[in-house]
Amino acid sequence: MAAPREAEAVAEQPAPPKRSHKKKAAKVDESELLTVPDGWKEPAFTREDNPKGLLEESSFATLFPKYREAYLKECWPLVQKALSEHYVNATLDLIEGSMTVTTTKKTFDPYAIIRARDLIKLLARSVPFEQVRKVVLDTMKNIHPIYNIKTLMIKRELSKDPELRSQSWERFLPKFKRKNLKKRKEPKKKNVKKEYTPFPPPQPESQIDKELASGEYFLKESQKKRKQVEEIKAKQADAIKKRQEERNKAFIPPKEKPVVKAKKASTEKKIDIEAIKEKVKNAKKKKLGALPVEEVKLKIAADEKKKKKKK
Repeated sequence: MAAPREAEAVAEQPAPPKRSHKKKAAKVDESELLTVPDGWKEPAFTREDNPKGLLEESSFATLFPKYREAYLKECWPLVQKALSEHYVNATLDLIEGSMTVTTTKKTFDPYAIIRARDLIKLLARSVPFEQVRKVVLDTMKNIHPIYNIKTLMIKRELSKDPELRSQSWERFLPKFKRKNLKKRKEPKKKNVKKEYTPFPPPQPESQIDKELASGEYFLKESQKKRKQVEEIKAKQADAIKKRQEERNKAFIPPKEKPVVKAKKASTEKKIDIEAIKEKVKNAKKKKLGALPVEEVKLKIAADEKKKKKKK
């Protein structure tokens, strides 16, 4: 009876798994795994991802200045409507001057309360509700709020021009393109790893090992002291020599510039005697001093005749 039982036990044992001789897939480049493909969108967080909801209730509150009270009264129904889509309650306390947002039992998105907190913070900082909603949605899409601020500044300047009020402003507004880097940016400083060695580094030499290598270990104490004194004296001599050289630098005269000899004025130029004679004759012809009375009268009479002829 023992033999058939053993045969049954052997038959019941599971067969060993067969080894697959398939080739392993080629290794994928890490840079391809880090990049986001074009056109890919993150799937929305739905109730199916968190059907049981949140474990505990969480809330955030912010204070707002008194001058924002009138605006918040008007736009608060819109705020409640926008937050009710994500099952988040919003309460406005005008006595304390605060806004609070709290989760409910139906809230399934854990990040909805963080977005609601950012919304009430921006409302308290004098940002309109329409722009607040856009800023919060853009931040979830990895778009920085500074781009939205730039467009608002441009619109404010364009609204001042009466000619452009009736025209479209799309050509003036900046267009920001989202960049998906295909390759990971390499750091400026690369830490080069040393080759791995299983053996530990060599043990540093001790003072005794150094003395044994140089032969000082076997010297007597008097000889060691004498050697130390000689080394100190040699160092002192070098230091004195360097100091003396630095002091002597002040007594070294600077290099003088080469003296350029002045050229003598050439006295071999020819003198034009005839030109000098003509200048003297012309000077004699010219009369020095005032004109005589008769010549003055003749000039006046000639001028009067010319005037009469012109008339």
